[in-house]
Amino acid sequence: MRGRSDARRTSEENRPSRLVLVLLLVACFTVITLDARAGVHSPVDPVRSAAGDVFGPVETGTAAVVRPFAAVPEHFRTTAAMRRDIVDLQAKNSQLRSELAGSALDRNRAAELDGLLASSRSTGYALVPARVVAMGPAQSFSRTVTIDAGRGAGVRPDQTVLNNDGLVGRVLRVDRSTATVLLIVDQESVVGGRLSSSMEVGFLRGRGQVGGDARLDLELVDPSATATAGDALVTWGSRHGAPYVAGIPVGRVASVYASPRQQSTHAVIEPYVDFSTLDLVGVVVNRHTRSDRTVIKADASAGGPR
Repeated sequence: MRGRSDARRTSEENRPSRLVLVLLLVACFTVITLDARAGVHSPVDPVRSAAGDVFGPVETGTAAVVRPFAAVPEHFRTTAAMRRDIVDLQAKNSQLRSELAGSALDRNRAAELDGLLASSRSTGYALVPARVVAMGPAQSFSRTVTIDAGRGAGVRPDQTVLNNDGLVGRVLRVDRSTATVLLIVDQESVVGGRLSSSMEVGFLRGRGQVGGDARLDLELVDPSATATAGDALVTWGSRHGAPYVAGIPVGRVASVYASPRQQSTHAVIEPYVDFSTLDLVGVVVNRHTRSDRTVIKADASAGGPR
């Protein structure tokens, strides 16, 4: 019993008395009141400053340690949002590039169609419009293209093919929905040509090249006739207009040369058509041709054969 009384007495002695607690509360309220009424210059500022000097570095260090861990969730949220934004921007850029490419292609084809209309008006020929869908491989040793117009469009073998720049070639083979066109730059191609300035005629043969290096060789029929650099050349025309109609621009004279062994003058012709960029072409047909597509027909007042 005595031991329990001693322990209880010791515990009560260690507990703060109620008077001490009351005095501490009164002191706190007094300090708060003085600080609030003092305004800018508070009598507790020195104490506050001292506490800041002591605990400020501790708070700064603790914040520096905790900040990276606290920022981890926000980092992942921000990174995920940025990735979504990047994906959205890439999709929008891809769409804009597609729209831009499509609009440029549409503008080019519209310009080519206007060129075919102009060609029909200037020559008087009716044209079946067609698009180049394939080019023959170089391994075939021939320069041909495939167009998306065949028998259903009124296309037949040995018809003239042109575009808004000039002569392209002639129809070689035809099936129901496509046709093969032999380009005038093919080594097996022979076209009758006429110099626009002197009206002299000759035969054009291809060299098998396309693009910027494409050239034709002109051999004039009259050995005494000469060609002039820069002179324009048009088609001479075949009987009944097959395979070539007359008056279609072919190219211009790039250079002239003669060989002592040969009895005629030769000229190198630079074609007007860029055969590496062929897209929209026109096949010359009879104006009464029945076709599964709209035939471009010249006005009745336009000059040239029909």
